[in-house]
Amino acid sequence: MTSLEEVVVTGEPAMRNRTDDVVPTLSYDLDYFQRFEPLTAGDALKRVPSVTFLSDVLESDGVRIRGLDSAYTQILINGERVPGANLDRSFFVDRIPAELIERLEVVRSSSANRSGDAVAGAINIVLRDAMSLDGGYVRLGALHWDDSEYGQWGGTYGAVWGGQVGPGRLLIGGNIQDRRNPKQKKSWRYDEPGAELNDTEIQSDVRDGTDYSANLSYEVPVAGGDLQLSGVFVRTDRVQDENSLEYNEGIEDADNLAKVNANPLDILTDNWSVNGRYEREMLGGETTFKLGYATIDDEQFEQEEELDVEDQVIEGARTRTNVKDEEIQAAIEHKIELSGGMELEFGVQYSKKDRDTSVFEAEAEVEDEPVFRALLDSEYEDFEPVDGGLNTIEETRIDPYIMLSGENGPAKWEAGLRYETTDFSITDETADADARTNDKDYGILLPSASVRWALSDSDRITASVARTVRRPNFDYLSPALLGGEYGDNDFIGNPDLEPETAWGADLGFERRLGRRGVFGVNVFYRDITDLIELTNTGEYSETALEDYEDAIDDGATPEEAAEELVSYVLTAENIGDGQVWGVEFDLSTPLDFIGMEHTGVFLNYSWLDSSVDDAFGERRFNSQSDYVFNVGFTQDIPSWGAAFGATYRKQGDAEGRIIGEEVVTQYGGDLEIFIEKQVASNVVLRFTGSNLLDSSKDETFNKFNTIQDQIDRDFDEYEIETETAGPWFQLVARMAF
Repeated sequence: MTSLEEVVVTGEPAMRNRTDDVVPTLSYDLDYFQRFEPLTAGDALKRVPSVTFLSDVLESDGVRIRGLDSAYTQILINGERVPGANLDRSFFVDRIPAELIERLEVVRSSSANRSGDAVAGAINIVLRDAMSLDGGYVRLGALHWDDSEYGQWGGTYGAVWGGQVGPGRLLIGGNIQDRRNPKQKKSWRYDEPGAELNDTEIQSDVRDGTDYSANLSYEVPVAGGDLQLSGVFVRTDRVQDENSLEYNEGIEDADNLAKVNANPLDILTDNWSVNGRYEREMLGGETTFKLGYATIDDEQFEQEEELDVEDQVIEGARTRTNVKDEEIQAAIEHKIELSGGMELEFGVQYSKKDRDTSVFEAEAEVEDEPVFRALLDSEYEDFEPVDGGLNTIEETRIDPYIMLSGENGPAKWEAGLRYETTDFSITDETADADARTNDKDYGILLPSASVRWALSDSDRITASVARTVRRPNFDYLSPALLGGEYGDNDFIGNPDLEPETAWGADLGFERRLGRRGVFGVNVFYRDITDLIELTNTGEYSETALEDYEDAIDDGATPEEAAEELVSYVLTAENIGDGQVWGVEFDLSTPLDFIGMEHTGVFLNYSWLDSSVDDAFGERRFNSQSDYVFNVGFTQDIPSWGAAFGATYRKQGDAEGRIIGEEVVTQYGGDLEIFIEKQVASNVVLRFTGSNLLDSSKDETFNKFNTIQDQIDRDFDEYEIETETAGPWFQLVARMAF
């Protein structure tokens, strides 16, 4: 149970936990991050090994363990899967306020008693429960962003209390925090690399909103067992406001202004879940019953209006998007102690997903408009569903498992089998009538085994092997035809896609340093089969067929018109294999072994690599950074009741290639600092500064209209874009009671 002194100020450096888990797991209590006052789970995860993001500056949303796409990472909350609004099934961790967290766990390999959707690994966000706090605290703070003459201000407010209520223990908490991510972007566009500049675009991008969250947990003995009830609610209310000016030949004055664009996006996202868990001794062992419900409801309204100054035309588009994803989960699990110190665990886990998506769009075009203005409602057409934008998905999983574990001398081990069955159905009302509904079912056997071997009291080795799975993106399964989705190429989903599977291995060494320090090194390898990539169906796109007909109408012969048949209908298929590998180092220790017991340092570095073949040859997995590096320190001054520290983060370049586009992404370094002072026995003030190096995100885009153009390097456009943001600061007071 966390003491109130630890909630307010730790008084000594906070280090990574050295867990007792057999499966290689890195565990970080909240006090490891808290001094830097992260706003979200994503902000906290920036400091752990092998975690990268492909987000905008100041954003930490889609976790990419080992640099792989977010869909390869399993996000768990209290050990259970949670639905996300994204098409690749991923969950944005910036939806979870850091104030709800008790600890974060990076689980590098799989066990039979957990979902196998974790090719790269899993992030388990463990929330505070009724047993984690005795007493309460209040958090009040001010935030400042440097994006105007006098800056912008916001607030953060929270309170948590835990204690005895009736026969059980209760924890209840709430949090409100302002979020603002102001960024500036600039783009330079050319016909091809080395050509003369065509135009520049200057853009402001401000994401402004408020997060609301509440959590409750109650634990009580019932009928000889223990009952735990919990609930979490998180609301994200945000406006993303993008405005841009485009100038001919990069001459940025009124005479060369070419386009004016306004693109506000309103987002309202509600995540909530309720869970019940009951444990009791029965049937010669311990039985656990679980029942839970989780949902995400994501509503977005986007409006984009653009003035073409030369043609004096304003074009507008409004898009209404709603995604509601609900999951019911249940499980029965039983553990039995066997002879020889072994334990047998078996059970069955059930989940039922219902996902409804609706995307409607209305367009407008007004001529003879020499200046930019907001279009009227009457100037828009009626809302109509977009292609692929009106679908329902049902997915039922029944996953039995069995696992045996034990301890023999210096070795602690576990081995198990999990069989995941999936019954999937997708219906898209915008697809052809004879192909709107598609069903698929499959089963996958997922073995796993791990061992931890103690070489001494300080040194140990961990080894794991496991088979894991990645299910296809929802948009890759939709039978709707999407025009011009990749350059001039159309796209149609493939409901017959098989899931990707992977065999993976991890081998690690860990050494205890002094009383609380830890050093670790881990090597990993993943061999992924049935890899899903874009392929060419060989059918011509709607654009190609229209261009062909136009050429015939203009008097061309069929042979001459055939030169217009250069773009196709693409689809997604299981095309082959891919490999991922790397080495991960991490160090977290106080310097008490050299007499500096109040100084703590942490450092982690991950070298990442991979290989996959696509239509154009060999490449890495898309957007996998080649490294990620973190270093930091904390210094306590007990005689002053004060502390300070800093952390620096840098991730390597990431390259991505799909049909129609190739992109290289580079990030600048990120520096954060904190200073804290205990002003009373139960009150601490903490000042933090983030993004102190004005970090940038720099991208280079190679764009092509057709597959052959991409092979021949015949560019449609070559673009360089840079995005920057200034520092932001917090002043937070925490008071325990």
